[in-house]
Amino acid sequence: MWGESYLKSFQLNEKTISFLLNYQLFEDDLIQQVQLQHRLELVKAFGIQKGMRVLEIGCGQGDTTVALADAVGENGSVVAIDIASPDYGAPLTLGQATERIRKSPLGERIDFHFEMDFDFFESTIPFDVAVLSHCSWYFKQPEDLLNYFKKIRGLANYICFAEWDLDFTCITQRSHFCAVSILALYSNFVKNEGNIQNLFHKTQIHRLLQQANFEVVKQLTVDATLLQDGQWEKSYANSIRAEFSKVPSMIQSLITSYYELMNNSNGGEHALNSFIVCAK
Repeated sequence: MWGESYLKSFQLNEKTISFLLNYQLFEDDLIQQVQLQHRLELVKAFGIQKGMRVLEIGCGQGDTTVALADAVGENGSVVAIDIASPDYGAPLTLGQATERIRKSPLGERIDFHFEMDFDFFESTIPFDVAVLSHCSWYFKQPEDLLNYFKKIRGLANYICFAEWDLDFTCITQRSHFCAVSILALYSNFVKNEGNIQNLFHKTQIHRLLQQANFEVVKQLTVDATLLQDGQWEKSYANSIRAEFSKVPSMIQSLITSYYELMNNSNGGEHALNSFIVCAK
């Protein structure tokens, strides 16, 4: 698990330091500061501009929401929706995390909506951009994500998408890849409502966007190796290993192989990178 010494040695860049000073958020939360820095880098890669009206789908605890609100400035706005209830999540629930954001100087720029099924979301005013950041693995079926893309086509001029990149480029990222693969299999063979229901490769995202009549105009990778998520997913995957005891034997064999690869990493583990796709 990531130790206190690692977190204290993590170098915040000027953008992150400026954010912390301006908004008085996450000042005493070293873990959240690491997450924030990555979200700020994602939003920069998206090309979000001041004055934009942004729709964020799958906002969760607001990790990316605050970066978007910073980018749009005082004259912009962010409508952030999530299907989960305010009491979902840990160590802070969605409600607790977003209440802290509401009380910050960014609060006036953000309109949070929880227990909001996007299928029933309506807006009479178009959005400049719709954002889905690290939320696609919650979808149980590719068709569900495709339907979201099709609806976004009528609500926004532009879409920005980010997710973990399964094309790991370093052996130290293999553990995270194996962990998320295990958790996707877990969701398919052991009924649960975990955060990972399905994995999408970036080529699948491209195809789904094209099927929704979007044209991809930008794609790139953002370094995420120093995030803690790889360790978190590995720990959770190990905690549910016994629950695979009743799955088919061929699946058990596959899962055992993933566990061996995941736990034979000899330390130095890093998270997968994030890939982004922007389309119009």
